[in-house]
Amino acid sequence: MRKLVAVIACRNKGSRLYGKPLQNLNIENGWTILDQIIFSLSNINCIDELVLAVSEGVENDIYEEYASSKNLNCIRGDQVDVLGRLIKGLDYVNGTDLFRVTSESPFPLLSGVNNDWLKHKKFNFDASFLDDIIDGCGFEIISREALKTSWNKGNSKHRSELCSLYIRENKKNFKINQIEANDKLKRKDIRLTVDYPEDLVVCREIYNKFVKNNNDFDLLDLIKYIDEQSRLKSLISPYCDEGYKSMYL
Repeated sequence: MRKLVAVIACRNKGSRLYGKPLQNLNIENGWTILDQIIFSLSNINCIDELVLAVSEGVENDIYEEYASSKNLNCIRGDQVDVLGRLIKGLDYVNGTDLFRVTSESPFPLLSGVNNDWLKHKKFNFDASFLDDIIDGCGFEIISREALKTSWNKGNSKHRSELCSLYIRENKKNFKINQIEANDKLKRKDIRLTVDYPEDLVVCREIYNKFVKNNNDFDLLDLIKYIDEQSRLKSLISPYCDEGYKSMYL
């Protein structure tokens, strides 16, 4: 029996913007980026469980406290070995496959996940990648066996936040499903992830205009709005080439 588990790697880091997952999208009620991600994932039928994979260190205790307050599964692990933490989180609830989004990306494209998971199982893929779209909106589904192979055969670079890098560098050794997205979502000039204060300004405005009262938002509406707002595009445009280096290579 296959079991899909969303494991979210969390830690407080960043010289540009500290504690990104716990930054507020809604200042009035304290709704955070992590709140939004968990809420969205909780509404996906095929995701069986959710685990926070938190780095060791007292500065990260706040995430364990967060998990306890939300009645979420939580594990602690090595700060640098992100891949190891993801595997540990998967094993904690006996998962067979990892569902991965990053903890600073509040608006992943989840509308097709149920069908993508069915296809992943039917054809016994090692990995299914949705990554040729707006930075911050993609996701990965990876089998436990592929993750373990990556950890055992890869090096420290492959065990960092570039968790799928070994698979991507050795595609001939894995059965991979490259999920196709709407061409209108293949935009490298827009990003919806939070790494800089400017990203947070954009995501806060997007949340409060489109998402706060409607979690079934259409990503195309968000794109249209950003395209119409030159001030928003000017905030994120200096950083649009960076995101793909951090998760989806």
